[in-house]
Amino acid sequence: MSVASPRLGGSRSADRLLPLILVPVALIALGPVLRLLLEGIGFGEGITTEHLSTVLTRDSTATALTHSLITAVGGTVISVLIGASFAFLVALTDIRGKGALVFCLMVPMMIPPQITALAWMQMAGPSSVLLKMIGLAPPLGSPQPFYSPGGIILLLGIQHASLVFLTLRAGLRMIPADLVEAARMSGAGTVRVWAQIVLPLSLPSLIAGAAMAFVTALGNFGIPAMLGIPAGYSTLPTLIYQRLVGLGPSVLPEVAVLSLLIGAVAIAGVLLSRFVLSRGGYGLVGLSGTPLALTLGRFRTPAEIALWLFIAAILVLPLVALLVTSLIPAYGARLSFDTATLKAWREVLFVQPVTTRAYANSLMLASLAAALLMAVCLPLAWLMERRPSRISRALDALIDLPYALPGVVLSIACILAFINLPFTDLTLYGTIWIILLAYLARFFVVMLRPIQASVGQMDPAMEEAAASTGARLGRRLRTIVLPLAAPSAAAGAILVFLTAVNELTVSALLWSSGTETLGVVIYNLEDSGETVMASALAMSIVLLIVLLMGLVQASAKHFPKGVIPWQS
Repeated sequence: MSVASPRLGGSRSADRLLPLILVPVALIALGPVLRLLLEGIGFGEGITTEHLSTVLTRDSTATALTHSLITAVGGTVISVLIGASFAFLVALTDIRGKGALVFCLMVPMMIPPQITALAWMQMAGPSSVLLKMIGLAPPLGSPQPFYSPGGIILLLGIQHASLVFLTLRAGLRMIPADLVEAARMSGAGTVRVWAQIVLPLSLPSLIAGAAMAFVTALGNFGIPAMLGIPAGYSTLPTLIYQRLVGLGPSVLPEVAVLSLLIGAVAIAGVLLSRFVLSRGGYGLVGLSGTPLALTLGRFRTPAEIALWLFIAAILVLPLVALLVTSLIPAYGARLSFDTATLKAWREVLFVQPVTTRAYANSLMLASLAAALLMAVCLPLAWLMERRPSRISRALDALIDLPYALPGVVLSIACILAFINLPFTDLTLYGTIWIILLAYLARFFVVMLRPIQASVGQMDPAMEEAAASTGARLGRRLRTIVLPLAAPSAAAGAILVFLTAVNELTVSALLWSSGTETLGVVIYNLEDSGETVMASALAMSIVLLIVLLMGLVQASAKHFPKGVIPWQS
């Protein structure tokens, strides 16, 4: 009983820290979403449905919604086919080189979608430098095959296949080998074991991964913008972008309704997946044992060849096409030893002020977001685990919302929330700080969840012992919690940095002159016809991302297992 008085839950310091942390977190992460909802229903003008009825009855809205559903559903199907195939082979079989395969499959997800679109555009069409080099380029005047719904669907599927893979792989690792061995002992064949045991038990993870891929594809801006706008094929994110860029803040109420429409469809997709799972009744409760592992035998080498050929098709070839395009003197020229030049690289990296500024902005925003989120999430995760309350539980349930919502929805929410700061004449719209606040809201959960899991595994006895000797909360957090949670916090910071440094969907609607990010500059260069420079800048970003991922992989042994997504 002598330890009860200084227990972690009764600390006055913790009582003071709770509102100090929760209030700004709630305002930054959830305030913009609430402001968006109020704008959509006309709050402030007297609650009205005028904006809703005006926007929802337009033909352009119905067309964009239809196109968004077509591309999101089609992309999800492709993501499921790719991600599930990789997950079943990597998680359940004895193929070799699993770590390298997973790393390569993760690269497309980490590469910005506009770079993915640009790379594939350089791999096909009459102006493809790669096809000209091998004499397979179609005649001039031929259409670009990726300027089509099919092109958008294909690239959305490739971009988000990793989400399905990661989710399904985690579920497959929980299937114990004892179940399959028992089924085989009772006479069940391979097909029956697969259909009646493996597939039903992995279905919850598969559906969850498909839901994540659908929501992400629905809000993807880079690929539909690069491929859809030139073809006149609008989706909801590109329609919002065109309306806001064309008419400015005067259409904020209308684009707020469009943003709510995207959010409603995304949430409906998630709820539908949960409903299907609740009706299925699948699970592995109470099961334990050695994870399932299947031997491919003579099929192992063909399976490995097929996987690496697929990686070459979706990753290596597009990036090679992007690289060779960046080395030509002018777009449309052939590449040879005589014409190859680094002029575009030199221009982009050292001469053009907009690109060097974009590099500085993106690196600064990504670093600041990672550092600030780490500083906030460490004490917040401790409070949620050691000082649970109704407020902290409510925040824990809602904090995923800014990340789950499409990025364009969060952008509009931030514009509405920060265009006029309360009680002042100041505005953050058009400044770099609104992008930073959007990043903090967007990636908050990416940092919080790994730290939260790490704190949850800590034995509170050490903290209680320190408290009993008079150690204050700040010292306990600094000397006990921080060192133990540091690996998870570092991994979370790396993931936030990697995701934020190449982000486009959020910043596309928030940037202004002087606050450009890398994703924005690549899109603008391609849109203005500077394809060679866009390719050079895109390739430099790809090299940076792969280098950072490689450094993370090399340091994987220092991080908790499961924190790095592509870690085996």
